Amino acid sequence: MSNATGAPQGNPGDITNWPMLKVVYRTDPDKIAALLPPGIEPGANPHVTLTIYNFPVPDEPEFGILTTVDADYNGIAGEYTLGYGIDQESAIFNSQEINGQPKYPCTTDFYRMGDSVTARCTHQGYTFAEFRGTSTGATELPPEFELNEWWIKVSRAVGLMPDPARGYDFPPHVVHVRSTYGTAWREAVEGELVLRDSPWDPLASLLPMREQVSAHLWWPIFLGREITLAGKLDPDAFMPFADTISGSRWPGTNGGPRRS
Repeated sequence: MSNATGAPQGNPGDITNWPMLKVVYRTDPDKIAALLPPGIEPGANPHVTLTIYNFPVPDEPEFGILTTVDADYNGIAGEYTLGYGIDQESAIFNSQEINGQPKYPCTTDFYRMGDSVTARCTHQGYTFAEFRGTSTGATELPPEFELNEWWIKVSRAVGLMPDPARGYDFPPHVVHVRSTYGTAWREAVEGELVLRDSPWDPLASLLPMREQVSAHLWWPIFLGREITLAGKLDPDAFMPFADTISGSRWPGTNGGPRRS
């Protein structure tokens, strides 16, 4: 572990100086298992990670919330991505088409005033996640680390209505996103994550919070990223997971919320 020696520096107001807010909480193992398509296994811990950010993509602000759960594929520990809720529409469709990255429209408010940290995420009129906390100061910097993220690239067969008998134009494949990070700065945050019911982002119902594990502000150093096809999933077993909400991997019906 290296010691934190100085806060990030740069042009005043430059959004590259914005941290990411990372909140981890524990949910029920069976809740995670229910969301993972066959072939992707629950990880060692039943943890959900919410990453709320403002970052230039490619050169203008993208406010977003990334939702992942601990999950393994082919014996490799990582995180299965349920969605990137973002406010930059131009990045949604090509990200989904090219890499299977599950982006969808979402409005995120995320700001810091002094030591106070506030974030809230809203989709289709529902504020489904909110965090309020206070920075307690810099922590030791962790060593460089690797993160494996799992996306799904798939395209069902062309047709007027979804029909499992039609199969796929491109069957489901796992996309392996291997990223390497350093840390420029890190601050611990004491605060509370609140999840609210939403049919569009069903965190509260499908991944209920049992315990908040941690929260911190993170200034990452991006050292490398590789996006590759990692392998096929069973197409028949995957079919129940093909209907999703909006562009996320939340289970849905014909692109909208799942109806009970």
